[in-house]
Parts: sequence; structure tokens; C-alpha cells
Amino acid sequence: MKDAQTAAAHRAAPLKTPTSLGEDATRDIAAALTTLLADVFALYLKTKNFHWHMSGPYFRDYHLLLDDQSNQIYATTDPIAERARKIGGKTLRSAGQITKLQRIADNDAEFVTPSDMLAELREDNLALAGYMRETHALCDEYGDVATASLLENWIDEAEQRVWFLFESGRHS
Repeated sequence: MKDAQTAAAHRAAPLKTPTSLGEDATRDIAAALTTLLADVFALYLKTKNFHWHMSGPYFRDYHLLLDDQSNQIYATTDPIAERARKIGGKTLRSAGQITKLQRIADNDAEFVTPSDMLAELREDNLALAGYMRETHALCDEYGDVATASLLENWIDEAEQRVWFLFESGRHS
């Protein structure tokens, strides 16, 4: 009987991860990370969409570039979500929540030219780097150096994607 009571108590227990950050910091940083995670998922899917629908004379180069970039973007999803949980917050629970929170616009167009794809992804990655900087500033306010440190690496990756997209889309 005791095992059943313990199991029931564990199922009903709220997610309350211990952290040295205060309640306000946990709430605000986890919310910022969750919104950032929605943006990352939106950018990942858009990058894959353009990867799948690439065409034209530079198909192979652009197709491979976007595959590399989508893999890099996707690789940040778990660390972002786990960081929100690690500091005592909550994170995404559904695709519907992603849709509500994302600031990176979807592109459902039937056809997008390769140059427009690269330009749109360049601007989206610039925006993502900006959102990451905003989250970094919030972390600085609360003294969350661990999250800030992770963001610094992701900002650098986003800036590299911007650079590659810019150079790939240039016409000399």
C-alpha cells in the first residue's frame, strides 16, 4: 500500500527543480528560453523546408548548406529546453505552443526562389541572434552566467549561418 501511495504522490508532484536562482529569475529566464526554443523550432523547420524545396543551378551546394545549418539549429533544441528545466522552469509541451510563441515567421509559399530562400533565412538567423542577445541580457540581470555562456556559443553559430547565407547569396 505504501508503494502505491508513494507512486501516486510522485505522479502528482509539481515540477520543482531546486536552483540557486530566485523565483523571478527562474520564471523570467525559463519563459525567455521557452520562447527562444519556439523560434529555434520554427527556424529549423523553415530551413528544412527550403532544403527540401531547393532548386536551380546551385542546388547541390545550397541543399547541403541548408542541411548542415538545419542540423546545427536542431542541435540547440535539447540544450535550450533542458536549461529551462535545469533552472527550475518549464518549457514547450506541444507544436501548438510553438505556434503561439514563435517570432520567426513560417513560409508556406508554393515556390520560393533560391536567392529569396537564402535572404529570408539570413534575416531569420539575424533575428534569432538578436533574440538570443536579449535573453543573454536578461541572464546578466539575474546573474545566470551558465545560461549566458550557452547563449554566447549559439549567438556565434547564428552569426556564422548569417555569414554563410550572405556569402552564398552574393552575386559578384
